[in-house]
Amino acid sequence: MIPAPRTLPLALYAAATGLLEPLALALLRRRARAGKEDSARLCERLGRPVIARPAGGLVWLHGVSVGESLSLLPLIGALRARRPDLTLLVTSGTVTSAQVLAKRLPSGVIHQFAPVDAPGAAARFLDHWRPEAALLVESELWPNLLQAAQARGVRLALLSARMTQASADGWGRAPASARALLQAFDLVLPQDAATETRLDALGARVGPHLNLKLVGDAPPVDGDLAAALKRGAGGRKIVLAASTHPGEEPLIAGAFRAAVGDGLPAVLIVAPRHPDRGPQVAAALQGQGFIVGRRGAGEALEATTTAYVVDTLGELGASYTVADAVVMGGSFVEGVGGHNPLEAARLEAAIVTGPHVFNARDIYAGMFADAAAIDAADGAALARHIRGLLDNPVIARRIGEAAAAYAGRQGAALDVALALLDPLLPA
Repeated sequence: MIPAPRTLPLALYAAATGLLEPLALALLRRRARAGKEDSARLCERLGRPVIARPAGGLVWLHGVSVGESLSLLPLIGALRARRPDLTLLVTSGTVTSAQVLAKRLPSGVIHQFAPVDAPGAAARFLDHWRPEAALLVESELWPNLLQAAQARGVRLALLSARMTQASADGWGRAPASARALLQAFDLVLPQDAATETRLDALGARVGPHLNLKLVGDAPPVDGDLAAALKRGAGGRKIVLAASTHPGEEPLIAGAFRAAVGDGLPAVLIVAPRHPDRGPQVAAALQGQGFIVGRRGAGEALEATTTAYVVDTLGELGASYTVADAVVMGGSFVEGVGGHNPLEAARLEAAIVTGPHVFNARDIYAGMFADAAAIDAADGAALARHIRGLLDNPVIARRIGEAAAAYAGRQGAALDVALALLDPLLPA
C-alpha cells in the first residue's frame, strides 16, 4: 500500500515527539520507580531490543494491556497451528500484561515491551525486528509507529477494533489525519456495529466483525491451588470477587456479609485486578471485621479465614473452579466499564455482574438472554443474588453451564478473520 501524505497535525506530532524523545529515558525511569515500568527492560521501550531477530518470516502482534494481550492468545494459537514456519513477536505496554504473558505465551513466542511512540524508537524497533505483518488489537493508533511501519511495507491489520464515541469525536476534529492513519491498515475488523459506524465515518476500510475477547480457551487451572482452596474452605460456601477495583471491595464484602449472615458458613475470596493492591485490600477487609489471609504474602486459606486475598497473577482459574458464586469486578464502580466474563464462563462459573459494563455490554446482553449471568443493580441486589446462588446450587450450576455454552459459540468469527489475514502474512 502506498503511504498517504503526512498531514500537518501528524507532521507536528512527529516533530514534537522527536524533540521530546531525549527525555524519554528519564520519564521511563521515573515510571519504573513507581512500578509502572520494568526497570530491567527499559531498553525495549526505547526500541533497543537485546534479543536477536530469528531468521525467516516474522509477524508482530500487539495488545496494550492485560485484557487486550490475553485476547491475542487464541489468534496466536491459530497462527502457530496454520503457519508454524513464522516467528511471532508479541508486544504489550504494561508491566502486568508482561507478567501475565510470561505465564501464558506458548514456547517460542517472543515478548517485548512496545516502543514509545517517538520517531527514533519506532524506527529502531521496526528496523531490528523487520516484521512482514503487524496485527494490532483494539484501539492502537500510534501515529509514528503506524506511519513508519507503512513506509517500510509492513502489512497492517487492526483486529477486534474498538472506538468509543469520545475517541471518534476527538479524531473527528482532525479528519484528514484520522483517515491517513486508518487507511494505513490493509484490514480493519471492528468489534461491533457501533465501532464499525465510527471507523467508517473516519475513513477506514471496514471488514466483518471480530471480537477476540469472545474467542479462546478456558484459563489455566492450578489443580494443587484449587485443592488447597477447597481444603481451606472446609466445606464452606465460596464466593469469589474477581478482578476488583478500588471502591468495589467494601461494597462486595458488605453484600457478602449481608448474604451469608450468621447462619451460612462461607468464605470470601477477593482477586484484585491489580495484584499490587493486595496489601491495601487485605487491610480494608480487616477493617470491616474479616479474618484475612493473603496469598501474595505466602499465607494459606485456613479454617479461621473469612476473607482470602488472591493477589497473584495467572491463578484466577483455580478460584473460578472452586467458587459457588463469582462476582465480576470492574462493574460496581463507574469508569472501568466491566471486564470480559468469558474466561469465567468457560469454567462454568455462576456469574453476577454490576451495572457498569459498557466495555462488555454486548457480551452481557447475550449472556442475560441465555440466562447465563445475573445483573445486580447495587449492593442490596448483589446480596440477594449471592444468597440465591448459595442456597440453590442446582440453579447456580445451570447458570454456569449456560455461560460455558454461550462462550463456546463465540469462536466462528476467528475462522473468518484468519482467512482474511492469510494474504497479509509472509509467503
